[in-house]
Amino acid sequence: MTESRPPLPPFTAETAARKVRGAEDAWNTRDPEVCARVYTEDTRWRNRAEFPVGREEVKAFLRRKWARELDYRLIKELWAFTGHVIAVRFAYEWRDDSGHWYRSYGNENWAFNDAGFMTHRYASINDLPIAADARRFHWPLGRRPDDHPGLSELGL
Repeated sequence: MTESRPPLPPFTAETAARKVRGAEDAWNTRDPEVCARVYTEDTRWRNRAEFPVGREEVKAFLRRKWARELDYRLIKELWAFTGHVIAVRFAYEWRDDSGHWYRSYGNENWAFNDAGFMTHRYASINDLPIAADARRFHWPLGRRPDDHPGLSELGL
């Protein structure tokens, strides 16, 4: 029996939204092992100026990312979908080791195989320095509570 990562393509509005929330939840764990499970062994990424290939490179990338981006909280929102691809917009807040806060905004394009594993992830991201009192993501570290507003509700 072949392993799969439901929901599986081709996506509907409901299954694409579930896939996006699942990705948000995984990334909010800040655990590279948890996150990497959704990608194919030979996944291909573009994240800013880095181009990880394969799960092991993705895990190394995520370890570096979360060692630098402290108190990370992420919200993803479905932007568009068709067949085996999903487009997402996102924002996340984090601070550096000097205590300076940032809100990072971006878009991702994802492609999936028939078993629901992500084969490609292309991300474009911009960082905005913010004051600590300008933060909008205040839930305890981990999964965003279901009653916390999403990006559209926050005007982001």
